[in-house]
Amino acid sequence: MARRAAGGGGTGATRTAVRAAKRPELRLPPLEPHGGGELEPDGDYDGLEFRDADLAGQDGAGARFMDCALTGCALDEVSLPRARLLDSVLSGVRGVGVNLAEAALRDVELLDARLGGIQLHGAVLERVLIRGGKIDYLNLRRSRLKDVVFEGCVLVEPDFGGARLERVAFVDCALKEADFSAATLTDVDLRGAAPLELARGVDRLSGAVISPAQLLDLAPVLAAELGLRVLAEG
Repeated sequence: MARRAAGGGGTGATRTAVRAAKRPELRLPPLEPHGGGELEPDGDYDGLEFRDADLAGQDGAGARFMDCALTGCALDEVSLPRARLLDSVLSGVRGVGVNLAEAALRDVELLDARLGGIQLHGAVLERVLIRGGKIDYLNLRRSRLKDVVFEGCVLVEPDFGGARLERVAFVDCALKEADFSAATLTDVDLRGAAPLELARGVDRLSGAVISPAQLLDLAPVLAAELGLRVLAEG
């Protein structure tokens, strides 16, 4: 259970610690194998296991997945805008161009995924764990993330532009050329990001915590943002 950082006793006291993200607690029931038919728009999938299924190019817009497991599935160009993924595990999935725009993910684990160009703009993520694997060009623009943990994964050019992040943690995670333009950060823990590389949005890091070593690494970016010139003496 995540604990809130202790505040001070008086008015104006400063909270010095970041509130920890709450992780999903999943206990899947016994699952039935999926019958093998194609996904359907607004389909309702409850208590099913999709194992090594080829879902490439299928249309499940607005579908609902509850207490489901997707294991080793191919997701190239699968269309799942406005889908709802609830109390579900996606393990070893792979694909390029997955469309989850405006989707809702709650109590979801995404494990050891190999994904590229995944569209999650306008989505809502709550109690989501993304662990292991690599995701290239993750689009989370204007999304809302609350209690989300990125752990042991590689994120290449993730786009958090205009997103709202609350209690989000990066744990042993590579964050390369991230874009935080116009994002709002509250209790975002970046100390476990190595490397921590920001392409844009360094001015939006208020509400995040970083380590002293990361501060030194970000010094050139911060200086450029402030218009500072750093010259050697002499």
